Amino acid sequence: MKIEVTAFPRTQQGTGASRRLRASGRVPGVIYGAGKPAQAIELDQNALLRHLKLEAFHASILDMTVEGNKEAVLLRDFQIHPWKPMALHVDFQRIDKNKKIHMKVPLHFTNADICHAVKLEGGMVQHIMNEIDIQCLPGDLPEYIEVDLKDMKLGDSLHITDLTLPKGVEPLPKLKHDNPAVVTVQLPKVVAIEEEVAAPVTEITGQAPEGEAAEGEKKEAEKKEAGKKE
Repeated sequence: MKIEVTAFPRTQQGTGASRRLRASGRVPGVIYGAGKPAQAIELDQNALLRHLKLEAFHASILDMTVEGNKEAVLLRDFQIHPWKPMALHVDFQRIDKNKKIHMKVPLHFTNADICHAVKLEGGMVQHIMNEIDIQCLPGDLPEYIEVDLKDMKLGDSLHITDLTLPKGVEPLPKLKHDNPAVVTVQLPKVVAIEEEVAAPVTEITGQAPEGEAAEGEKKEAEKKEAGKKE
């Protein structure tokens, strides 16, 4: 999927200039990398927001045009206003087609509906990771990586090294070494809710029980009788 982005040179910089730019419906940004000087740019606010809603925009090589010059770039960073539908700033990186790039690529889980553990054993798919850090040449960059769940059994886990990656694509060395789980299929946990049983309440009245009172009176009488004999 080819995504084309149009940007314009940005001449004024600084906090005040960026604020005025946003008020006019533009977003300040920058392009850097590939051994060239960084270039300040601005983009249309509405067009950028539409692009940011596309999954492919975050993990694809983009065709950016600035004053008629087209460059291949990657989206590297962006800031969104905390509560307004407004982009505050965006960063793009130029790419060299002969150098490997590092990217986070989304995972697409398929065939969960026909997975034996889910369909026949009541299992539940648990996604532990929804994206993966990979490295590859720009021309090999996939929009996403498919994870097929159809052969998973109850209690199974798929790890990084179990994934089928496109040709030329590999996980980052540390990720490959650690080999964390990506997805598991487990029985859903059933939490038993026990009814609370009220403990018996003993009322304290300050009086001894009837049996204890009688015993006390008997001992008191014995003491008095012993005193008379003495």
